Amino acid sequence: MATEPHWDDTLAAEEISMRTTRFAGELRNVTGARLEAEKFLHDLARASPPTAPEYWDDILLVVTELAANAVQYAPGPFELHMRRTFDGVHVTMHDTNTTPPAPRPFHPNKGGGGIGWHLIHTLCDQVSVVPDASGKDIHVFLPW
Repeated sequence: MATEPHWDDTLAAEEISMRTTRFAGELRNVTGARLEAEKFLHDLARASPPTAPEYWDDILLVVTELAANAVQYAPGPFELHMRRTFDGVHVTMHDTNTTPPAPRPFHPNKGGGGIGWHLIHTLCDQVSVVPDASGKDIHVFLPW
């Protein structure tokens, strides 16, 4: 279950600069993460609309993939952090698995996934993984 988002109190007027939401790590939290990302983008778009319509969908797809990977490969809770940058959106997903993700072969005729990490790298301007004692942070930067 998601907890209340953290709002940055230093925001100017109506602009939202960041939001953090924690999830228990259950399958339904993948949808919850996407919905929280959509709320963030809706609030962000009121102050600063995306420069291309597809950027909205790209961010939602990346958040969904990151959340699905957190649920599938990392036991326990995960945290979604989103913030506005000068030219885009920085998404950080923290999960409890210290192993960095690795691309897997994608076999469309056999199923079994393998496309998510490739999609993330294709849609994002920058991707980095920072492991620590409690898991890892995956940082992605997307245009807005």
